[in-house]
Amino acid sequence: MLRTALKPKWIAALVGALLVSWVFVALSQWQFSRSVSEAPPAVSTTEETRPLTGVLDPGQFFPATAADQMVTATGSFDASRQVLVRDRLQDGRKGWWVVSAFTVDGAPQVGGEGGTVIPVARGWIASPEQAGPPPSGAVRLTGRLLPSEAPKPVQDAFDGEVGALSVAQLINLWDVPSYPGFVTATETVAASDGHPLPAQGSLEPLSVAAQPAEQPVNWLNIFYAVEWVVFAGFALFLWWRLVRDDYERTQDALADARADAESEGSPQPTETGGTP
Repeated sequence: MLRTALKPKWIAALVGALLVSWVFVALSQWQFSRSVSEAPPAVSTTEETRPLTGVLDPGQFFPATAADQMVTATGSFDASRQVLVRDRLQDGRKGWWVVSAFTVDGAPQVGGEGGTVIPVARGWIASPEQAGPPPSGAVRLTGRLLPSEAPKPVQDAFDGEVGALSVAQLINLWDVPSYPGFVTATETVAASDGHPLPAQGSLEPLSVAAQPAEQPVNWLNIFYAVEWVVFAGFALFLWWRLVRDDYERTQDALADARADAESEGSPQPTETGGTP
């Protein structure tokens, strides 16, 4: 079979198969490099407070670079749009987050009438009865920007209670355009003079630290990368298979020639085509 593989046409085919395999391996490496999304920013960067309108756009996907960013925004709360998010821990105690719609001044208009909102977790309460309305008037808030949570069904939820802070769920519930993330408020002051607003009953302030930085993995790109490796191996296998088929055809032809020679009593041909 080695003699067959050393034929000029199969050497040329091997060079072509190696080139094709090299291209497939290069594509595989490119897909692997694309499988890791852009890493979240360092904690030192996220702790620098930035305007919300300069960090995130409504109606778009939430970028990894915006996660955990401390932001500030001016606007007003909508008291008619408020929910309680269950199973939230505060110093080891289980309770609720009070989440209100906050209309952001200067936010791009996504569609329809009215301003664009962002859900704001204003604080933590131990009992649903402790939830009060949000501050009225123009306020300026500061807090940590976080991506939306996945929806979580709640079988025994009361009116106004949800299982997770899912922006998509709140958009359907509130029927307003929204940013793709939410803010956990750390400070709320009057927009006019910057004076802190008075404490609101039993509402405890939230303290949400920056989450550990992780690089999301795109499994679809990894699948494509493995697929290109398989293609590279298949190119070499195809060359080997064609050489083997050529070799087997040659052996079959030699066997037929030997059989004919034996029946006629003439010298038997060899693999090189001569006679012994």
